Amino acid sequence: MSMAPRTDPQSPAPHVADSHDLIRVHGARENNLKDVNIEIPKRRLTVFTGVSGSGKSSLVFDTIAAESQRLINETYSAFVQGFMPTLARPEVDVLDGLTTVITVDQQRLGADPRSTVGTATDANAMLRILFSRLGKPHIGSPKAFSFNVASISGAGAVTMERGGQTVKERRSFSITGGMCPRCEGRGSVSDLDLTQLYDDSKSLSEGAITVPGYTGGGWNSRLYSESGFFDPDKPIRKFTKKELHDFLHREPTRMKIAGINMTYEGLIPRIQRSMLAKEREGMQPHIREFVDRAVTFTTCPECDGTRLNEGARSSKIKRISIADACAMQISDLAEWVRGLDEPSVAPLLTALQQTLDSFVEIGLGYLSLDRPAGTLSGGEAQRVKMIRHLGSSLTDVTYVFDEPTIGLHPHDIQRMNDLLLRLRDKGNTVLVVEHKPETIAIADHVVDLGPGAGTAGGTVCFEGTVEGLRTGGTITGRHFDDRAAVKETVRKPTGTLEIRGARTHNLQGVDVDIPLGVLAVVTGVAGSGKSSLVHGSIPAGEGVVSVDQAAIRGSRRSNPATYTGLLDPIRKAFAKVNGVKPALFSANSEGACPTCNGAGVIYTDLAMMAGVATTCEECEGKRFQASVLDYHLGGRDISEVLAMSVTEAEEFFGAGEAATPAAHRILTRLADVGLGYLTLGQPLTTLSGGERQRLKLATHMAEKGGVYVLDEPTAGLHLADVEQLLGLLDRLVDAGKSVIVVEHHQAVMAHADWIIDLGPGAGHDGGRLVFEGTPADLVASRSTLTGKHLATYVGS
Repeated sequence: MSMAPRTDPQSPAPHVADSHDLIRVHGARENNLKDVNIEIPKRRLTVFTGVSGSGKSSLVFDTIAAESQRLINETYSAFVQGFMPTLARPEVDVLDGLTTVITVDQQRLGADPRSTVGTATDANAMLRILFSRLGKPHIGSPKAFSFNVASISGAGAVTMERGGQTVKERRSFSITGGMCPRCEGRGSVSDLDLTQLYDDSKSLSEGAITVPGYTGGGWNSRLYSESGFFDPDKPIRKFTKKELHDFLHREPTRMKIAGINMTYEGLIPRIQRSMLAKEREGMQPHIREFVDRAVTFTTCPECDGTRLNEGARSSKIKRISIADACAMQISDLAEWVRGLDEPSVAPLLTALQQTLDSFVEIGLGYLSLDRPAGTLSGGEAQRVKMIRHLGSSLTDVTYVFDEPTIGLHPHDIQRMNDLLLRLRDKGNTVLVVEHKPETIAIADHVVDLGPGAGTAGGTVCFEGTVEGLRTGGTITGRHFDDRAAVKETVRKPTGTLEIRGARTHNLQGVDVDIPLGVLAVVTGVAGSGKSSLVHGSIPAGEGVVSVDQAAIRGSRRSNPATYTGLLDPIRKAFAKVNGVKPALFSANSEGACPTCNGAGVIYTDLAMMAGVATTCEECEGKRFQASVLDYHLGGRDISEVLAMSVTEAEEFFGAGEAATPAAHRILTRLADVGLGYLTLGQPLTTLSGGERQRLKLATHMAEKGGVYVLDEPTAGLHLADVEQLLGLLDRLVDAGKSVIVVEHHQAVMAHADWIIDLGPGAGHDGGRLVFEGTPADLVASRSTLTGKHLATYVGS
C-alpha cells in the first residue's frame, strides 16, 4: 500500500485534548489560605515551600488532593459510597484540570500489634502463597501461614428451606490458621508482676495491697479484707491454694460485704478491668507509673516471638521457614528469593522479587518483614507506602508527597530525588511539600507560600523556577543558600554518660561516652542504629526528658491550650476572679453550649453525601453558654482569650489584672519554640507536622530534667525556623542542660559541640561507631559518609 504524499509542510495544529496541561486553582480558602490563585504545570515536578504553618499542606493536601479524591468517590454508585468515608468539598471557587491523585503522606502506619512491615505491604501475602505451594511438609492454604488467622473447627445442624420443606443437615467445618494460640499472633505476652500488687509478708489488715487506690482502708481494700474468703490477719504468703485463687483470680461474685450488696472480684481481673483497659495516655500520672512497674511484656515462650504456631514454622523451603524469611533483613531475603527457581510459581516469584527490590532501592533494605509497623518513623512509613507505586505502569497520575526526605541522611536524599524524577519522567505530575534545599533544587516549578505562618501566611509569595526563587526576595529565597559554619570553639563537657556494650536492635556492642553539658549530635544513615542507641541506652526517666517522633494525638476539640495544660491555670484564674467553678470555663464540660455540645459547629450527616458543618447559631461558634461569656478576666471573656495568639496572650497574662504566672510560663515556652502566631483555641487537627513537633517540644520543656534527648527536632521545619531551633538548643545548654539530638540536618551537625556518627551502612551493615569528635574534625577527616556530606555543605 502506497502512502499519499504530504502536501502541507507545516505541522498540524495541536489537538484540543493536548491543551489541558495545567492544574488551575482559583479562590482557595481552606484553613489559612487567602483566596489563593495558582496554575501548576502537569507532568512536571512542583515543590511547595514556605515556613511551617504557611499553608502548604492546606493547598496541596486539603484542597487539590481532597477534591480529586472526592470526585473519584462520586463516580461510584450511591450504594458503594455509603461504605466509603464522606468528604466535604474544599473551600475553593474553581479547581480545573485535576487528575487522579495518589497521596503518600507522613501518617504513621497503624500501631496495631498485629500490623507489620510485611502485612502493610503485599510482601507477606505473596510469601504466604509461596509457602502454601512449595513448603514441605504441605500444611494447608495461605491462611495456614497467617498469624492473624486462628485455627478453628466446628460441627452442628443447619436448618434450611428446600422444596417447601424444612430440612436439617449436619455440617462441619475447619480452618487451619497460622496464629500462635498462646500470644494470639502478637509475638509477646503481658504479665502482671505480683510483687508490685502486694507485699506477701503482710496481712490484708496490715495494708498488704500496694496498688494505688487500694491502700488506706478505703472500700477497695475493705472489699478483700471483709469478704470472708480468708483471714485478714494472716500474711498472704501463708494463704492456701484456694485462698490465693479467691484473692487473685475469683470470678465476679455478688455478696454482702459490711452489710452492703457488692460484687467481689479477684484482684488481677479487677485491676485489668479498671486500670489496664484504659489508654496509657489517659491515665493519671501515679496510675501510669504503677502500670509501667507492674505490667511486663515478654517474648511469647511458645512461638519465640514469631507470632506463628508450630505447624506454620515446620513447613520449609530450602531449610527456611516463613518465620525465618520474615525475620531476615529484606536485602538478604531478596537474594534468597532470587535463588529460587520454580517454574510453577514463576509469576509469583517475579512479583515478590520486584516488591523486595523496591524496598532495597528506596533505602529500606535494612528492615525486616516482621518489624512492627508502629515502630517505623514517619519517614520510613512514608517510604513503605511509596513501594507499591514504584513499579506502577500508570501514567498521567498526580503523586502528592509530604516531606519525603524526613528522616533521611543527605546520602539517602539523592536516592529519593532520583525516585521523584523517575515518577515524573514516566509522565506523571509530582507535587512535593518540602523544606530541604537539596530537593527544592530539582524542581521544575516552585510555589512559595507565606510570608509568615498561621494568619500571617496563606498567600503565594513566589511562583516560578528555582533560579527565580533564589533572587525572589522571599524568606525561602533568602535562606535557600544558607550554610551554617562549623563552630570555631566548642563547649567543654561537664561530664560523660557512659554507654557500654549497647546491643539494642542492630547495634553491635557499641561503647561510647556521650559528653554532658554540651550539644551532642548523633548521626548516620537511616537505619544505622541512632534511635536504638539513644532510646535504648538512655531510658526516659529520672533526669532525662525524651522527645521522640511519636505523633501527638488530638481531636478537633483539642487545641494548644488543652494539650499544653495552659487551660487549667486560665480556668482557675477566671473562676477565682468571678467566684464560680472552673468547670464553667471548659467547652468540654459544664460551660459547653448545650446546642452544639461545645463543638462550635453542628454536623448534619447526609449518608453517602458529604456531611455539612454549620456554625452553631446559639453560641455563634464560640462554644460556650451565653451566661459563661458574662464572666470576664482583665476585660476579656473566655472565648476572647482562646481567640488570642500566643504572643498576645503572653502579654495579657504577664502583667496587670490578668497576671497568671502559671499560664505565662507555658506561653513563654510556646513563644520560645516559634509558635507565637498560633491561637490558643485552634484545633490540633489544623496544625501542620512542624507545628505539632514544636508544640510537643514546648510541652516537654516544662519537665524537670538535666538531659534532653530530641529525635529529629527539625522535622517539618523551614530553613528559617531551623535557625530559631538552634537558638533554643543553645539556650537549653547555656542554662546547664545536656542536649542529645538525633539529627540528619547539616546545620544542626555544624552547630554541634560533639558528633557521634554511626554506620557505615544500615541494618546489619550498620550498628557500629564510625566517628566521634568535633564537627571540625569530622569535616577535616571526611572518613565517613556524614563527613563527606558535611564538608560539601560547609564548603570546605
